[in-house]
Amino acid sequence: MSIASLIESDRKHLIHPVVNYRAHEERGATILESGRGVWLRDADGNELLDAFAGLWCVNTGYGHESIVRAASEQMARLPYATGYFHFASAPAIELAEQLVELAPASLRHVYFSLGGSDAVDSAVRFITHYYNATGRPSKKHIIALERGYHGSSSTGAGLTAIASFHRNFDLPLATQHHIASPYPYRSATPDDAAAIIAGSVAALEKKVSELGAENVAAFFCEPVQGSGGVIVPPKGWLKAIRDACNRLDILFVADEVITAFGRTGPMFACEAEDVEPDLMTVAKGLTAGYAPMGAVLMSDRVYQGIADSGGRADPIGHGQTYSAHPVSAAIGLEVLRLYRQGGLLANGAAQATHFAAGLDSLLDHPLVGDSRHRGLLGAVELVSDKEKRTRFDSSLNLSQRIFEAAYRNKVIFRAFGDNILGFAPALCITQSEVEQIIARVRKTLDEVLDQADIRESLRNAEKALS
Repeated sequence: MSIASLIESDRKHLIHPVVNYRAHEERGATILESGRGVWLRDADGNELLDAFAGLWCVNTGYGHESIVRAASEQMARLPYATGYFHFASAPAIELAEQLVELAPASLRHVYFSLGGSDAVDSAVRFITHYYNATGRPSKKHIIALERGYHGSSSTGAGLTAIASFHRNFDLPLATQHHIASPYPYRSATPDDAAAIIAGSVAALEKKVSELGAENVAAFFCEPVQGSGGVIVPPKGWLKAIRDACNRLDILFVADEVITAFGRTGPMFACEAEDVEPDLMTVAKGLTAGYAPMGAVLMSDRVYQGIADSGGRADPIGHGQTYSAHPVSAAIGLEVLRLYRQGGLLANGAAQATHFAAGLDSLLDHPLVGDSRHRGLLGAVELVSDKEKRTRFDSSLNLSQRIFEAAYRNKVIFRAFGDNILGFAPALCITQSEVEQIIARVRKTLDEVLDQADIRESLRNAEKALS
C-alpha cells in the first residue's frame, strides 16, 4: 500500500490509544518505518532522534540483532506454550528465576502478564484474593497518588489519576482513593524534602484513618511518577511510605512498569532506597518493547496466603492465554543479558550525568520553570511566570505546538497536556546523542517562544509582577 492509502485506511479502521478520535481522523497517522539505536525513520524518510524510547519502553534501543535472533530461534523451536494444565516452557521458568534473583529480596514469585495494565489488574485481583483467603474480606479499598498512572484496564484506570482515563468510564470506583503527589516544584516548600516526605506520610495516615485500617487493602505508587508529568519525589520518600504501609498494616505495591530495568539507574528503582515491596508490577523494559510482556512479582507472604486457600481441587481463577509466552520470555532473557553483560545498565548510569546536566541547562530558557530527573528519566516544566510558577493558559494548546515543532526539528519526546516535556531515552544513548537531544529541544523552545501569542503571555506575566 502507498503511504497515502495507509494513512487513509488508518483513519477508517485503526483505533489509536489515548487520542481524540475526531482529531486523529482529521490529522492522520505518522507512520514509522524502521529504527536503529535511538533513531527512528518515518515513512517520509525523516531521521528522528527518539528521546522517549518508544513509550518509555525500548530501553535497549532499536535493532538489536541478538534480541531478534532470540525471538526467531524460540519461534522456530516452540512458538507457543500454554501455562494452563501445569504446562510450562524453559524460557518462562528461567526468566522468572532471574527476575527473583535480581528483584528486592521480599519478592519470590512471578506471574507473567501481557503488559503493564494487566499486571496492575492482576495485582489487584491477587490482593483481593489474598485478603478474602486470609479472613479479612473487608480490606477492599486501595489508595494511590494524584497524577499517578497505573494503566488503562477497567480497574487500573481508576487507580490512575488522570482525568481522561476517568471521563465517561465511571471511574474511579468507590473503593479507589488518591492522596496528593510528592511534587516538589508545585509544593509550598519545594526545597524542603523532609516536609514533603512528612506531608505524604501524614496524608496516607489520614486517608487510612478516614477509611478505617480494617478496610484498606493496599497503597500503589510509582517510585517516579511517569505519565503524570515525571514527578520525582525527594530521596527517602519511597522508604518512608513503605514503612508507613507496614505500620498501617496495608500492602505496599511498587508500580515499576516505567522505572524498572535501568530507567532510573539501578535494575529496579526500589533498590536505591533498599525498599522491599509486597508486590511489584513491571513491563516495558522487561522486553524493551520487542514483544508484549509484563509481570507481577509477589512476596512469599502474599503467595502463601493465596496458595493455602480452598481445597486442592480449587484452582486460583486468574490467568491469560498468553501469560508466560515463550517467545516474549526468550526476548526477556536476552534483554536482561544486555542490561548486565551487554553493558546497558552501566552506560545508562554513565549517560545519566550528561542527561541531567543537559536538562538543567534548559533552565535559562524563558519558557522553562523546572528541570527534574532521575537516571535517564526526566522532564522540564514550562511556565509563563517563573517566580509564581504560573502555568500557560490551556487555550494556547502549547503542548501540541511544542510536539509539532519538535517533530520538525526531528526529535521525539512526550509533551504532556499541562506543558511538561517528558524524556526517557534508550540506555544505549551516547553523550553526543544526549547533546543533540538538548540542542533540538532548545531550538524547539526557541521556535515556540517566537510565536506572537506565547510572547504576549510572557509579557502579561511580567506586567502582573510589576
